[in-house]
Amino acid sequence: MDHLHLLAEAAPLSWELRLPLSVMNFLEFAIWGAWFVVLGQYLNALKFSGKQIGSVYATMSLGSIFTPIFVGAIADKYFASEHLMAGLHLLGAVLLYSMSKIKEPRAFYWVALVYALAYSPTLPLSNAVIFANIPDATRDFPMIRVLGTIGWIAANLFLKVLLRPGEPVNNRPLLLAAVLSAGLGVYSFFLPHTPPQGQAKPFPFLDALELLREPSFAIFFGISFLITLALAFYYSFTSLFLEQGVKVKPGNVGPLMTIGQWMEIFFLAGIPIVADGGITFKYGLSWFLDTFGMKWVLIMGMAAWAIRYGIFTLRRPFPLIIFGLALHGICFDFFFAAGFIHVEKTAPAEVRNSAQALFSMLTYGLGMYLGTEASGWVNQWFSKEIVDPATHEKVRVTDWTRFWLAPFIGVVISLVLFVLLFQQGS
Repeated sequence: MDHLHLLAEAAPLSWELRLPLSVMNFLEFAIWGAWFVVLGQYLNALKFSGKQIGSVYATMSLGSIFTPIFVGAIADKYFASEHLMAGLHLLGAVLLYSMSKIKEPRAFYWVALVYALAYSPTLPLSNAVIFANIPDATRDFPMIRVLGTIGWIAANLFLKVLLRPGEPVNNRPLLLAAVLSAGLGVYSFFLPHTPPQGQAKPFPFLDALELLREPSFAIFFGISFLITLALAFYYSFTSLFLEQGVKVKPGNVGPLMTIGQWMEIFFLAGIPIVADGGITFKYGLSWFLDTFGMKWVLIMGMAAWAIRYGIFTLRRPFPLIIFGLALHGICFDFFFAAGFIHVEKTAPAEVRNSAQALFSMLTYGLGMYLGTEASGWVNQWFSKEIVDPATHEKVRVTDWTRFWLAPFIGVVISLVLFVLLFQQGS
């Protein structure tokens, strides 16, 4: 029986579950999107160096190395996932507010690191809540995950209200994120109850590591880690690249970058079609997975990253830069979203939270951390200070062509290795 037939037999997802899961995912990514995209501009306005900016961005990845493993094990064995999310987001609200008041690099770094330790486990936890309450992961997950993208867009668009034209980025994005985090912390108490399976061994994460004995799974995780090293460059420095290298006005950077999220919505959800008395969606991520298989979907995602970085090395024309931003729909959906679905379908139920945490650790965590730190060093290496003839002040200028060439080469190497080594779904 083929997968499309299985989708037809799966019970429909009720609105009683769809609505709270969608709101949760909306807020989960609105929190992140409110401050993450423009943080580089804010820190640059505070006179942080390129290395310091890279290190602050790296805290989110560093947090993803440690706490998701610990929290995932707790969720597998002891506590309901939604209760853990509530506590972590309430703590996150306090930390985001603190970050908005700090202007000294060292203090900002340490508070940002503590925040990362609190926020990063909520990503796999939110996925665990979704997967535990939906009838079919391939069909239902993209339609709920897309609300996260919409939340990211909404937060970025709202920055146009918070940031006045012509002034540098200030601390208001962090304050917005703090309010959203407090809201999701309270809302999490009312999410569908997702208790622990209670069947795993005392250390469920060790059971999840057993999955790496399967060659295809080990290769999937290994290449995911390698390519994420290069992906971190985009998240750390694209906003600064648009402002300094492409000359986009500071207040327009956040809204402009939502182009990628709009395309992400298209590739996650697909095209709405009215049929059999209801609305279904065709040609979204689930269609690509059913038609091409996991291997080729991941290949398309990796290739899109290579094309994007190749475009960024050119720096012009502006419509081509817009196309590079729009590729985010394929870059993110065909790599991260598809990857989470692959883990869900591969891992045993009793260690599923820990398996999601393992994937999150290697990608959002270790890969992003090392890649973000590297991006800061590379940016510093290809930057120099000059005197602005108009203001007679020293300004930092980056050779963006050489900067983007580094992740381009990294993605191409990862893509070649994946094509040669990964077999499942081919």
